[in-house]
Amino acid sequence: KRDNGTIEVIEAYRVQHSQHKSPCKGGIRFSEEVNQDEVMALASLMTYKCAIVNVPFGGGKGGIKINPRNYSVYELEKITRRYTSELVKKNFIGPGIDVPAPDYGTGEREMAWIVDTYASLKPGEIDAAGCVTGKPVTQGGVRGRKEATGLGVFFGIREVCNMQDVMAKLGLSTGIEGKRVVVQGLGNVGYHSAKFFREAGAKVIGLAEYEGAIMNPDGLNEEEVFQHRKKTGSILNFPGATNLAKNSDALEMECDILIPAALENVINGENAPRVKAKIIGEAANGPC
Repeated sequence: KRDNGTIEVIEAYRVQHSQHKSPCKGGIRFSEEVNQDEVMALASLMTYKCAIVNVPFGGGKGGIKINPRNYSVYELEKITRRYTSELVKKNFIGPGIDVPAPDYGTGEREMAWIVDTYASLKPGEIDAAGCVTGKPVTQGGVRGRKEATGLGVFFGIREVCNMQDVMAKLGLSTGIEGKRVVVQGLGNVGYHSAKFFREAGAKVIGLAEYEGAIMNPDGLNEEEVFQHRKKTGSILNFPGATNLAKNSDALEMECDILIPAALENVINGENAPRVKAKIIGEAANGPC
């Protein structure tokens, strides 16, 4: 029931791709692009992701087909809590069954609603807080979880940049310092990726969000851009930066490292030939 009294039916999914290890693990996204095929594909990626880094989880994924920008906080809370109670009813969530996490369009707030709903429906379950990860620290979350994905992207690329043979082949110097980085997406993952690269001495010369993209060859400060976006509602017209005609232009900028940190399929058969980056650091799920 919307705040204005109208009734809306919302489509939502949870997919468990593989239970070869329990629990299943994977995020929940709030996006208008959500459909069964997408969630199934992302769940299978989670299986491989966990297996490759040898963590004992199966792959899962969830999604609610909404644009969170079109809903009030109270409406989002009702949607999230109802989603959780449906998962509990079907035995699709639990510390030993399936453990969701934040993804595109969700964060600590949504995870807090999930854990609260789960715990209230499972009175006395001693490890109820383990039904979801990415909670606020105050609600039993883990310190360092918020920046973990962006930091992992940074570490992965840092290791590649220290491989002399790979760098020689690409015609680049070793190390992160002085490298030109473009980040697509200024959500949790993109923001922290940009932050760690900037702090390590790289120059973040381009940032893209859904409303547009900006560039500055001298480098951008992700926190200043974030605050500008908070104030104006857009990353565009950031002082000292040039606006790009469309947000996808950022993917084709002249740079050393490109970090797609938004949605899947952003680099595809159509635009791949125009991508000039020497290294692509996949921070999103399946961006290529």
